[in-house]
Amino acid sequence: MVEALLVVGLVVAVFVGFNIGGSSTGVSFGPAVGSGTLSKTAAAALMSLFALAGGWTVGREVIETMGGKIVPAAQFTLAASVAVLFFVGLALLVSNTFGVPASTSMTAVGAIAGLGAATGTLNADVMLRIVGWWLVAPVVAFWICAVVGRYLYPYLDAAFAIDRTPGGILEFDGRRPRIADDTTGKELLGTVLVVVIACYMAFSAGASNAANAVAPLVGNGSITASQGVLVAGAAIGLGAFTIARRTLDTVGNDLTDLPLLAALVVEVVSASMITFLSAIGIPASLAVSATMSIVGLGWGRATRTTTIGDAVSGAIGADGGDRERSEVSVNALAAERSSAADVPRVGEEEGDDLLAEDLFDAGTTGRVVSFWILTPTISFVSSYALFSLVPL
Repeated sequence: MVEALLVVGLVVAVFVGFNIGGSSTGVSFGPAVGSGTLSKTAAAALMSLFALAGGWTVGREVIETMGGKIVPAAQFTLAASVAVLFFVGLALLVSNTFGVPASTSMTAVGAIAGLGAATGTLNADVMLRIVGWWLVAPVVAFWICAVVGRYLYPYLDAAFAIDRTPGGILEFDGRRPRIADDTTGKELLGTVLVVVIACYMAFSAGASNAANAVAPLVGNGSITASQGVLVAGAAIGLGAFTIARRTLDTVGNDLTDLPLLAALVVEVVSASMITFLSAIGIPASLAVSATMSIVGLGWGRATRTTTIGDAVSGAIGADGGDRERSEVSVNALAAERSSAADVPRVGEEEGDDLLAEDLFDAGTTGRVVSFWILTPTISFVSSYALFSLVPL
């Protein structure tokens, strides 16, 4: 009976990892795919490799936190572990069905917290520490990117603007690949950087999310941490090659249309944030940090048309009357300058220069944020209800 239940537990863990791959691949490689740097298949292959590397190294700290610090490890009976993983997978499946990159860590912690609340064993201090970082991390990511967008991005764009030439980066001369004749040095360098940093994001995603698939099974001793990472890595890879195609479209095309330079900024900030949190054992959301980085970068860049006070106050002036409002739009990132000397000072940039297709679609952004709230709520409520009614 125990062996049969363990098989069920492993199947459910693979199901969770499969959905993690679907969600995290979009967040990690969405900017690279959306900018045309990588194909979806190449993104899936790189995601599989680097997520496994992240789980095998830094991810062990997160497995330890989720496997025995939020609730005592003794609470993770085999039946309870299966139930927790099932609720995580169910919530993520709902999110991925709608093509939204869910907050996997928040969903998993919600299910474990439901177990702890129902059994009276929830470690409040650990939960407060985790939730505190959940609130702080996206705010920090937003403001770092907002500062970069407002004060640094135009100068970076003038010095390091990365243009895409028609066609691919590489051509094939017979069977041998070579750099295409039209490919510029900046374009080649930018492409390499985008791919490298996307792999860094995949590493951070694996570090944070491998625990979400296997922590309960590791916590109760059914499998070792190394075995758990291998199971999670394989399942994440499966999800990356299948259902991740929808979330790649959402992040890479629907949510934003990022120039390569902007993609670099977003990837560096969000991946560094999650790698740091994983190293200190905090199960954090790459989806939240990446999306808030995108929004912060665009908001900061667009507000160069106004003083900081006007940007914060929006359309309402000091005298209570209407004031022309600055739009957050893609030309805020796409408008190029030939040199740093051509960049206007803050408050002197013309609003017309920043008007075009929106940097981020408000409807899509609202849908993403709503699912960040919905998925952990589903997992917590379901878990709490089950463990309150049926002692496992």
